[in-house]
Amino acid sequence: MTRVETAIAFARAHAKDALKGLEELLRIPSVSTLPEHKADMDKAAEWLAARLRSLGMTQVEILSTKGHAAVCGERITAKDKPTVLVYGHYDVQPADPLDEWRTPPFEPTVVGDNLIARGASDMKGQIMAQLAAVEALLETGGLPVNLKYVLEGEEEIGSPNMGGLLKAHQDRFTCDAALNCDAGIHAPDLPGIVYGLRGLAYFEIEVRGPATDLHSGLFGGIVHNPAQVLCELIAAMHDSDGRITLPGFYDSVESLTDEERAVIAQCPTSEADWRRMSGVPALWDGEKGYTAAERIGARPTLEVNGFLSGFTGQGSKTVLPARAVAKVSMRLVPNQEADAVAGQLREYVKRHAPDTVTCEVREVIHGPTAIMNRDTPYMRAAAKALTDTFGVEPVFKREGGSVPIVALLQQELGVDPVMLGFALPDDGVHGPNEKQHLPTFYKGIETYIRFLCEAGGIAGARGKR
Repeated sequence: MTRVETAIAFARAHAKDALKGLEELLRIPSVSTLPEHKADMDKAAEWLAARLRSLGMTQVEILSTKGHAAVCGERITAKDKPTVLVYGHYDVQPADPLDEWRTPPFEPTVVGDNLIARGASDMKGQIMAQLAAVEALLETGGLPVNLKYVLEGEEEIGSPNMGGLLKAHQDRFTCDAALNCDAGIHAPDLPGIVYGLRGLAYFEIEVRGPATDLHSGLFGGIVHNPAQVLCELIAAMHDSDGRITLPGFYDSVESLTDEERAVIAQCPTSEADWRRMSGVPALWDGEKGYTAAERIGARPTLEVNGFLSGFTGQGSKTVLPARAVAKVSMRLVPNQEADAVAGQLREYVKRHAPDTVTCEVREVIHGPTAIMNRDTPYMRAAAKALTDTFGVEPVFKREGGSVPIVALLQQELGVDPVMLGFALPDDGVHGPNEKQHLPTFYKGIETYIRFLCEAGGIAGARGKR
């Protein structure tokens, strides 16, 4: 058998061990955004550090930041081989709403072909698949590349400290290629590679009126209701063609080229697929003149993520609320800058808010956009690994979500990351009953084996230490 075949045979023989390791990590509720889970975040970091040590990694360290730590390690054995930096994140989203989970979110449960748990797909399953691939190679002849790891604990809150970490430890993370496991494919039988990500700008808009909640019968009609004002402000942020009305919002947005639109059109997900995955009766037409695939991956958006005002308990309470708050996010495309968008939002609110209330716009988090070259040697290695594993060539796509580390790796280390992960569109990431499709998880292990072997044969690598 070839080196690849031998490693894959080992991985298949030890599939239950890979699943057991994933289940152990999933039981740790590493929710980065909630302070009460700080001890769980520390526990998850320690667990991963121990796993890296068990694989013979050296320089294993839990690097502190102003927030949650990053787990690092490396295995440098061949100066003439390329060095691949592997990125992942061990933090997860909150499990709310808990009453919609069919099984406890931090007690991984196998149901049919799926493993149900918070973080199963996003992205502990991807981390553990990559580590299982490394173990298979180590046990059957050794690694074909040098490896470095950075596993962060703040991706789900926008990676606020990763830029500083990469800058402060640039020598430690220098590499020939970066493998970002925080990615997905189109379907269990159709692989894909993400080559573009939208940026993120997230805000809170607060409208304040009276000093306290008022009796709506005594003051309704003479005191402007902050909830009404905020709803009207938000409703007018889109026009009848689905375009965002913030002043200057589209000034820096590049038009899609014919070649780009042809690549995006290869996306096999149909409108029926999106309706099924979302549970809506019909898709919104959105921005006029663009297909669903273009709107979801290559055009900017503005969404309301949450709304709070007045009385929200059961029954009735006739109040005119003193304040209303909306959480609003924008997905940005190349050339759009979060600072510019923040200014556009503030200008919009200033122009349109009545003088009967006061308004404040607060920026919460932001992350940059990223476009990767589809024709690098490492991208070709990933495409071949997927083709050999799945039996069909991958479809390239631009993803609607945001992964801040991708642009940070480009900016700080000068590498174009390869996004190679195995989440599925219907995995329910960030929602109740998140799942990892186990047959795809096992194919992910085999793909990572093939990718590392392909990467090991790339000529011209500097073997960065």
